[in-house]
Amino acid sequence: MGSKLRIAVLASGGGTNLQSIIDGCSNGTIDGQIVTVISNNPDAGALARAANGGIAHQCIDHRQFTKRDDFDRAVIVALTENNVELVVLAGFMRIIGDRFLEAFPGRIMNIHPALLPAFPGLHVQQKALDYGTRFSGCTVHFVDGGVDTGPIIIQAVVPILDNDNEATLSARILEQEHKIYPQAIQWFAQGSITLNGRRVVINNGSEKEVAAQINPPLPDEQ
Repeated sequence: MGSKLRIAVLASGGGTNLQSIIDGCSNGTIDGQIVTVISNNPDAGALARAANGGIAHQCIDHRQFTKRDDFDRAVIVALTENNVELVVLAGFMRIIGDRFLEAFPGRIMNIHPALLPAFPGLHVQQKALDYGTRFSGCTVHFVDGGVDTGPIIIQAVVPILDNDNEATLSARILEQEHKIYPQAIQWFAQGSITLNGRRVVINNGSEKEVAAQINPPLPDEQ
């Protein structure tokens, strides 16, 4: 890799995670540059964020393709033309096919608003509330051929409050997404990530024990 990691961000929606990555590249917390932003949605706020940041961007509308494989091929061509080293999915509402995985093996990241492997798929904040879990959170993982099944890089835990609804829980999880996604990208840029089977090992020399979290707290911790 060169001195700055060449990043592509694929997004379908408002692009708040994209913004956190733009900010990280700008302030130096990510040793990378976003070389292109691609959306399948012409109305995506992510495209406007890219434009505001002076970042090359384009819409490749999946509705213009009769086959998913043809759409994937078009996106791969755009990524290859930009010499992309890491593909970052930020609310990209398209399933990544085998052709895509073969083109960028071990170089596609995604963020998911739940503590995987619990609650893969869609509407997961409401699912966590309906199930009655005491914690939720978010997960950055490498993408593989399943739905939110790839090796986990980093997670943030968010306690679920008694008065939470889908909107309040989602907002608190999103705050943590904006912290952990740039960090995962920076570890990749530094070459600090290795895979040991399904386990992601972070080789940055700063491993320390993380305190256990209990919700509701024990009486002597209240």
